[in-house]
Amino acid sequence: MFSENKKETNIDLVQHEQLEYAQARIRQKKNLYRHFVLFLIGGVFLLLLNKVFKYWENYDWAQWVILVWFFLWVLHVVNVFVFNEFMGRDWERKQREKLVAKQQHKIAQMQKEYEKTLVDNHISKKKDA
Repeated sequence: MFSENKKETNIDLVQHEQLEYAQARIRQKKNLYRHFVLFLIGGVFLLLLNKVFKYWENYDWAQWVILVWFFLWVLHVVNVFVFNEFMGRDWERKQREKLVAKQQHKIAQMQKEYEKTLVDNHISKKKDA
């Protein structure tokens, strides 16, 4: 009954990777835009608090907070648009391949040690018998 309406989708690995990458990029950019809107609203709020409501009015602390926040937002922009290009999908794939190769090498070494132990145990049993 329910299986009649199901459509089977055969997405190969490359398409699946591209889809995941696109979703991750969309999420990064969406968070960057949210950060910018929050920065604007927060900056206005801080200026109002400092200048209009005269909270610590003798010192312009809001400008410094906004400047630091702007610097953090610029770092966020650089992370999304610059570093992502250098450490993007290809870099992640290479790192993943390196780690898999390293794990396979360790597994092969452990397998050799295990086989050697088995042979040594088998030889020592023959000598004892």
